[in-house]
Amino acid sequence: MTTCLEVKQLKIWDAHTGLAIIPASSFEVKRGSCVAIVGESGSGKSLTCRAVMRLNKANLRQSGDIVFNGINLSGLPEKEMRKRRGKQICMILQNGMRAFDPSCVVGVHLKETLAGHFGWSRDEITAKMKAAMESVMLNDPIAVMNAYPHQLSGGMLQRVMIALAIVLEPDLVIADEPTTALDTISQYEVVEQFVRLRNNMGCAILYISHDLGIVRKLADEVLVMKEGEIVERGPAPVIFSEPSHEYTRCLVSSKLSLNHHFTKIMGGGGCAES
Repeated sequence: MTTCLEVKQLKIWDAHTGLAIIPASSFEVKRGSCVAIVGESGSGKSLTCRAVMRLNKANLRQSGDIVFNGINLSGLPEKEMRKRRGKQICMILQNGMRAFDPSCVVGVHLKETLAGHFGWSRDEITAKMKAAMESVMLNDPIAVMNAYPHQLSGGMLQRVMIALAIVLEPDLVIADEPTTALDTISQYEVVEQFVRLRNNMGCAILYISHDLGIVRKLADEVLVMKEGEIVERGPAPVIFSEPSHEYTRCLVSSKLSLNHHFTKIMGGGGCAES
Protein backbone atom coordinates (compact mmCIF):
# COMPACT_ATOMS: atom_id res chain seq x y z
CA MET A 1 0.00 0.00 0.00
CA THR A 2 1.18 3.50 -0.81
CA THR A 3 1.24 6.26 1.79
CA CYS A 4 -1.72 8.64 2.03
CA LEU A 5 -0.51 10.74 4.96
CA GLU A 6 2.96 11.13 6.40
CA VAL A 7 3.58 13.23 9.50
CA LYS A 8 7.24 14.02 10.11
CA GLN A 9 8.61 15.49 13.32
CA LEU A 10 5.39 17.28 14.24
CA LYS A 11 5.98 19.71 17.10
CA ILE A 12 3.19 21.70 18.76
CA TRP A 13 3.89 24.32 21.38
CA ASP A 14 2.15 27.11 23.27
CA ALA A 15 3.18 30.46 21.81
CA HIS A 16 2.65 32.25 25.14
CA THR A 17 4.68 29.92 27.36
CA GLY A 18 6.94 28.18 24.83
CA LEU A 19 5.88 24.86 26.39
CA ALA A 20 6.09 21.95 23.95
CA ILE A 21 2.86 19.92 24.05
CA ILE A 22 3.83 17.55 21.24
CA PRO A 23 7.67 17.37 21.18
CA ALA A 24 8.20 15.44 17.93
CA SER A 25 5.72 12.96 16.48
CA SER A 26 6.13 11.00 13.26
CA PHE A 27 3.79 8.44 11.70
CA GLU A 28 2.13 7.51 8.44
CA VAL A 29 -1.23 6.27 7.24
CA LYS A 30 -1.36 3.95 4.24
CA ARG A 31 -4.11 4.18 1.64
CA GLY A 32 -7.11 2.11 2.65
CA SER A 33 -5.82 1.44 6.17
CA CYS A 34 -7.03 2.55 9.59
CA VAL A 35 -4.53 3.93 12.08
CA ALA A 36 -5.78 4.58 15.60
CA ILE A 37 -4.19 6.94 18.12
CA VAL A 38 -5.01 5.94 21.69
CA GLY A 39 -4.18 7.34 25.09
CA GLU A 40 -5.78 8.99 28.08
CA SER A 41 -7.36 12.45 27.97
CA GLY A 42 -4.74 15.16 27.51
CA SER A 43 -2.21 12.87 25.85
CA GLY A 44 -2.19 14.90 22.62
CA LYS A 45 -4.43 12.79 20.38
CA SER A 46 -6.85 15.51 19.33
CA LEU A 47 -4.13 18.14 18.99
CA THR A 48 -2.36 15.82 16.58
CA CYS A 49 -5.35 15.30 14.32
CA ARG A 50 -6.27 19.00 14.35
CA ALA A 51 -2.66 19.80 13.43
CA VAL A 52 -3.06 17.67 10.29
CA MET A 53 -6.04 19.87 9.35
CA ARG A 54 -4.25 23.03 10.59
CA LEU A 55 -7.18 23.78 12.86
CA ASN A 56 -5.57 24.18 16.28
CA LYS A 57 -6.19 27.35 18.28
CA ALA A 58 -4.28 30.51 17.35
CA ASN A 59 -2.07 30.39 20.44
CA LEU A 60 -0.69 27.01 19.41
CA ARG A 61 2.19 26.85 16.94
CA GLN A 62 3.33 23.86 14.97
CA SER A 63 6.32 22.82 12.90
CA GLY A 64 7.32 19.73 10.95
CA ASP A 65 6.00 18.26 7.72
CA ILE A 66 2.50 16.99 7.03
CA VAL A 67 2.61 15.33 3.63
CA PHE A 68 -0.74 14.38 2.14
CA ASN A 69 -0.83 12.66 -1.25
CA GLY A 70 2.69 13.93 -1.88
CA ILE A 71 1.92 17.58 -1.01
CA ASN A 72 3.30 19.22 2.11
CA LEU A 73 0.28 20.83 3.77
CA SER A 74 2.46 22.74 6.21
CA GLY A 75 3.49 25.24 3.55
CA LEU A 76 0.14 25.70 1.81
CA PRO A 77 -1.65 29.08 1.93
CA GLU A 78 -4.87 28.96 3.95
CA LYS A 79 -6.96 29.36 0.79
CA GLU A 80 -5.43 26.19 -0.68
CA MET A 81 -5.79 24.37 2.63
CA ARG A 82 -9.52 25.14 2.73
CA LYS A 83 -9.96 23.42 -0.64
CA ARG A 84 -8.58 20.21 0.82
CA ARG A 85 -10.59 20.25 4.03
CA GLY A 86 -13.75 18.25 3.48
CA LYS A 87 -13.15 17.24 -0.13
CA GLN A 88 -9.83 15.43 0.35
CA ILE A 89 -9.55 15.24 4.13
CA CYS A 90 -12.84 14.94 6.00
CA MET A 91 -12.97 15.39 9.77
CA ILE A 92 -15.70 13.92 11.95
CA LEU A 93 -15.78 15.56 15.36
CA GLN A 94 -16.41 14.23 18.84
CA ASN A 95 -19.57 16.25 19.37
CA GLY A 96 -21.84 16.32 16.33
CA MET A 97 -23.69 19.35 17.71
CA ARG A 98 -20.56 21.50 17.34
CA ALA A 99 -20.17 20.61 13.68
CA PHE A 100 -23.35 22.41 12.65
CA ASP A 101 -24.58 26.00 12.93
CA PRO A 102 -27.34 25.85 15.57
CA SER A 103 -29.22 28.70 13.88
CA CYS A 104 -29.67 26.81 10.59
CA VAL A 105 -31.24 23.53 9.61
CA VAL A 106 -28.75 20.74 8.94
CA GLY A 107 -29.36 20.84 5.20
CA VAL A 108 -27.93 24.37 4.93
CA HIS A 109 -24.53 23.17 6.13
CA LEU A 110 -24.61 20.17 3.78
CA LYS A 111 -25.59 22.26 0.76
CA GLU A 112 -23.00 24.97 1.44
CA THR A 113 -20.25 22.37 1.83
CA LEU A 114 -21.08 20.40 -1.30
CA ALA A 115 -21.83 23.46 -3.46
CA GLY A 116 -18.48 24.95 -2.40
CA HIS A 117 -16.51 21.86 -3.39
CA PHE A 118 -18.45 20.64 -6.43
CA GLY A 119 -20.70 23.45 -7.62
CA TRP A 120 -23.70 21.11 -7.68
CA SER A 121 -27.27 22.37 -7.85
CA ARG A 122 -29.62 22.18 -4.87
CA ASP A 123 -31.48 19.23 -6.44
CA GLU A 124 -28.25 17.31 -7.11
CA ILE A 125 -27.08 17.84 -3.54
CA THR A 126 -30.43 16.76 -2.10
CA ALA A 127 -30.48 13.59 -4.22
CA LYS A 128 -26.90 12.60 -3.34
CA MET A 129 -27.31 13.33 0.37
CA LYS A 130 -30.63 11.48 0.48
CA ALA A 131 -29.00 8.33 -0.95
CA ALA A 132 -26.00 8.61 1.39
CA MET A 133 -28.17 9.19 4.45
CA GLU A 134 -30.30 6.18 3.62
CA SER A 135 -27.11 4.11 3.32
CA VAL A 136 -26.19 4.98 6.93
CA MET A 137 -29.66 4.00 8.15
CA LEU A 138 -31.11 7.49 8.61
CA ASN A 139 -34.85 7.34 8.10
CA ASP A 140 -36.63 10.16 6.26
CA PRO A 141 -33.50 12.05 5.09
CA ILE A 142 -35.49 15.06 3.89
CA ALA A 143 -36.93 15.55 7.38
CA VAL A 144 -33.42 15.21 8.86
CA MET A 145 -32.06 17.85 6.48
CA ASN A 146 -34.91 20.18 7.46
CA ALA A 147 -34.25 19.72 11.19
CA TYR A 148 -32.14 21.95 13.42
CA PRO A 149 -29.14 20.26 15.08
CA HIS A 150 -30.76 20.33 18.54
CA GLN A 151 -33.70 18.36 17.15
CA LEU A 152 -31.47 15.39 16.27
CA SER A 153 -29.72 12.94 18.59
CA GLY A 154 -25.93 12.71 18.82
CA GLY A 155 -25.94 9.42 16.95
CA MET A 156 -28.02 10.90 14.13
CA LEU A 157 -25.68 13.89 13.79
CA GLN A 158 -22.66 11.59 13.61
CA ARG A 159 -24.33 9.58 10.88
CA VAL A 160 -25.15 12.78 8.99
CA MET A 161 -21.43 13.62 9.04
CA ILE A 162 -20.56 10.12 7.84
CA ALA A 163 -23.14 10.49 5.05
CA LEU A 164 -21.51 13.77 4.05
CA ALA A 165 -18.15 11.99 3.94
CA ILE A 166 -19.66 9.36 1.63
CA VAL A 167 -20.72 12.09 -0.80
CA LEU A 168 -17.42 13.99 -0.53
CA GLU A 169 -15.41 10.77 -1.15
CA PRO A 170 -12.26 11.97 0.67
CA ASP A 171 -8.97 10.12 0.56
CA LEU A 172 -8.61 10.45 4.34
CA VAL A 173 -11.20 10.56 7.13
CA ILE A 174 -10.05 11.87 10.51
CA ALA A 175 -12.40 10.81 13.30
CA ASP A 176 -11.76 12.52 16.63
CA GLU A 177 -13.47 10.52 19.39
CA PRO A 178 -16.65 10.25 17.28
CA THR A 179 -18.50 7.97 19.71
CA THR A 180 -17.57 9.50 23.08
CA ALA A 181 -20.79 11.48 23.52
CA LEU A 182 -23.06 8.63 22.41
CA ASP A 183 -24.96 5.92 24.28
CA THR A 184 -23.87 2.30 23.79
CA ILE A 185 -26.37 1.45 21.05
CA SER A 186 -25.54 4.61 19.08
CA GLN A 187 -21.82 3.87 19.50
CA TYR A 188 -22.29 0.46 17.95
CA GLU A 189 -24.30 1.86 15.04
CA VAL A 190 -21.75 4.61 14.31
CA VAL A 191 -18.79 2.20 14.45
CA GLU A 192 -20.58 -0.09 12.01
CA GLN A 193 -20.93 2.87 9.64
CA PHE A 194 -17.18 3.49 9.85
CA VAL A 195 -16.57 -0.13 8.91
CA ARG A 196 -18.88 0.24 5.91
CA LEU A 197 -17.35 3.60 4.98
CA ARG A 198 -13.90 2.06 4.79
CA ASN A 199 -15.01 -1.11 3.01
CA ASN A 200 -17.12 0.69 0.42
CA MET A 201 -14.89 3.70 -0.29
CA GLY A 202 -11.42 2.36 0.42
CA CYS A 203 -10.48 5.60 2.19
CA ALA A 204 -7.79 5.82 4.84
CA ILE A 205 -8.94 6.52 8.41
CA LEU A 206 -7.07 8.21 11.24
CA TYR A 207 -9.16 7.28 14.28
CA ILE A 208 -8.65 9.03 17.60
CA SER A 209 -10.05 7.22 20.63
CA HIS A 210 -9.59 6.10 24.20
CA ASP A 211 -12.03 3.23 23.68
CA LEU A 212 -9.85 0.19 23.06
CA GLY A 213 -12.82 -2.01 22.22
CA ILE A 214 -13.66 0.16 19.21
CA VAL A 215 -10.00 0.45 18.24
CA ARG A 216 -9.62 -3.32 18.26
CA LYS A 217 -12.55 -3.60 15.87
CA LEU A 218 -11.44 -0.89 13.42
CA ALA A 219 -7.69 -0.40 13.45
CA ASP A 220 -4.90 -2.03 11.46
CA GLU A 221 -2.20 -0.15 13.34
CA VAL A 222 -2.22 1.52 16.75
CA LEU A 223 -0.18 4.46 18.03
CA VAL A 224 -0.09 4.86 21.81
CA MET A 225 0.37 8.43 23.06
CA LYS A 226 1.41 9.53 26.52
CA GLU A 227 2.07 13.15 27.48
CA GLY A 228 2.45 14.19 23.85
CA GLU A 229 4.77 11.39 22.77
CA ILE A 230 4.17 8.19 20.84
CA VAL A 231 5.49 5.59 23.27
CA GLU A 232 4.50 2.49 21.29
CA ARG A 233 3.26 1.61 17.83
CA GLY A 234 2.48 -1.56 15.94
CA PRO A 235 -0.17 -3.78 14.37
CA ALA A 236 -3.37 -3.78 16.40
CA PRO A 237 -3.30 -7.53 17.23
CA VAL A 238 0.25 -7.19 18.59
CA ILE A 239 -0.55 -4.08 20.65
CA PHE A 240 -3.47 -5.86 22.31
CA SER A 241 -1.85 -9.27 22.81
CA GLU A 242 1.81 -8.39 23.41
CA PRO A 243 2.15 -4.73 24.47
CA SER A 244 5.76 -3.90 25.26
CA HIS A 245 5.53 -0.47 26.91
CA GLU A 246 4.40 -0.29 30.52
CA TYR A 247 1.86 2.44 29.71
CA THR A 248 0.30 0.34 26.92
CA ARG A 249 0.10 -2.67 29.22
CA CYS A 250 -1.70 -0.48 31.76
CA LEU A 251 -4.23 0.73 29.16
CA VAL A 252 -4.95 -2.78 27.91
CA SER A 253 -5.19 -4.33 31.37
CA SER A 254 -7.48 -1.51 32.57
CA LYS A 255 -9.83 -2.18 29.67
CA LEU A 256 -9.88 -5.91 30.42
CA SER A 257 -10.45 -5.32 34.13
CA LEU A 258 -13.43 -3.05 33.45
CA ASN A 259 -14.87 -5.57 31.03
CA HIS A 260 -14.48 -8.47 33.49
CA HIS A 261 -16.06 -6.39 36.26
CA PHE A 262 -19.02 -5.53 34.02
CA THR A 263 -19.44 -9.19 33.06
CA LYS A 264 -19.35 -10.17 36.75
CA ILE A 265 -21.99 -7.68 37.90
CA MET A 266 -24.20 -8.68 34.96
CA GLY A 267 -24.11 -12.24 36.24
CA GLY A 268 -21.91 -13.54 33.46
CA GLY A 269 -24.28 -12.33 30.78
CA GLY A 270 -22.43 -9.13 29.86
CA CYS A 271 -20.74 -8.40 26.57
CA ALA A 272 -17.32 -9.99 26.77
CA GLU A 273 -14.48 -8.36 24.84
CA SER A 274 -14.16 -9.89 21.42
